[in-house]
Amino acid sequence: MVFNVTHITTFKYNAPVNYCHNIATLRPRKSDGQELLDYKINISPKPAEITERLDFFGNYITRFSIQAEHDTLKVMTKSKIIRHYGTIHDSFFSDACRSITMTQALNAMNENDPATMEAKQFVLESIFIRRTDKNIREYAELSFQANRSVFDAAHELMQRIYTDFDFVSGFTSISTPVEEVMKEKKGVCQDFAQIAIACIRSVGLPARYVSGYIETLPPPGKEKLVGADASHAWFSIFIPGFGWVDFDPTNNQIPKDQHIVVGWGRDYYDVPPLKGVVYGSGKSKLKVSVDIARVS
Repeated sequence: MVFNVTHITTFKYNAPVNYCHNIATLRPRKSDGQELLDYKINISPKPAEITERLDFFGNYITRFSIQAEHDTLKVMTKSKIIRHYGTIHDSFFSDACRSITMTQALNAMNENDPATMEAKQFVLESIFIRRTDKNIREYAELSFQANRSVFDAAHELMQRIYTDFDFVSGFTSISTPVEEVMKEKKGVCQDFAQIAIACIRSVGLPARYVSGYIETLPPPGKEKLVGADASHAWFSIFIPGFGWVDFDPTNNQIPKDQHIVVGWGRDYYDVPPLKGVVYGSGKSKLKVSVDIARVS
């Protein structure tokens, strides 16, 4: 399945900005079942400096600075992506994945297998996900039990978040603590992903935050999914001896071809689409639009 994705971010300032420096995580990465066929980024005003590199997690990041006075910043990316995730999706339901219990997984996390060693960093606390709320661990332990399949436990956790939490756009912001989201049982896809990650880490297993896009308006006859206008997010759990498995609690499903990966990290802080600093006075207005179209 091939998609064209157009992502436009516009900042309008009510007073001139003299200088800005930004980091964009907008170029979709190559990952299992996904290839990037084409990518272009257009920034207005034209940057004085622009560079691209891979970050610690293997995501593409673009650094740019604008050193001329401006009252509008517009960043537009166009990506062409092919998704062929079917075989990978089916493997999650195999005995090789589903047979690994919580006890086996925790024991394996003490081994020195290279894949396990790399995954251990995703057990640690991160900027937006701290181990401060016993309610989160208690919520996790309802699903994660010693002799139960890790896959089945994570699948149930996804279903419970989908059932117990309400999708309410605008109720939370980037800085809303996961503890508050857990208490209020409201939020958006980014919040639900971080709640799941907090739960999984609380029981000692690795989980990472996946940022990307989702086709919310598919062709007639196909399932309509829920996602944010700007971007989508879900979580991935590492099952020792098998690998990473993705879950989307916003839509209560394991991602398929309609989910497009941009990047991943410990939480939202590692992979925001655009972040930076400006030198100026006054306030700004942000507008983001994403258009996803299947290529026939």
